[in-house]
Amino acid sequence: MTDTEDNAPDDRPEPPSKTRRKQEMHALQDIGEQLVGLNKDRLAQINLPETLLDAVIEAKRLTGHEARRRQMQYLGKLMRFVDEEPIRAKLDEWNNVTRVQGAKFHLLERWRERLLTEEQALSDLVVEYARADIQQIRTLIRNAQKEAAAGKPPKSSRALFKLLREMILEGKETEPGEDE
Repeated sequence: MTDTEDNAPDDRPEPPSKTRRKQEMHALQDIGEQLVGLNKDRLAQINLPETLLDAVIEAKRLTGHEARRRQMQYLGKLMRFVDEEPIRAKLDEWNNVTRVQGAKFHLLERWRERLLTEEQALSDLVVEYARADIQQIRTLIRNAQKEAAAGKPPKSSRALFKLLREMILEGKETEPGEDE
């Protein structure tokens, strides 16, 4: 061999390392675990191949640790022969929707807590949400504080949360003047 043949670049891509292959297999197995966590309606929306769907249903049925572990490995193996991108995209979409709903819930929870504890909160709410019914909110705040002091169930606090949800979340979808 000549010196140029030894240093010539190889046109073939290098195969992935063993570590990289294992990472890919674990990622596929993680997708399989997410599939096992879904309910029947969501599984039907993904349109899985029959063998993969049967394996997911079987994994849901298994309760023994070792049997479930083996089934999850089998799911990972089956996932190698399936285009995982549509599955991953659907799972990400559902996870993002859950995160967004959680963020909205926490926003409402923070407003309710501020309204019940801070004097300035009602003014801040009115500045940010002009369509707020100040009188109704004041009444609910006063009643919620009385209920809390008396140790009664938080009926008014729940009603305040519901009012905030209607005002903040549903009010943002249509701005004044757009709904006509």
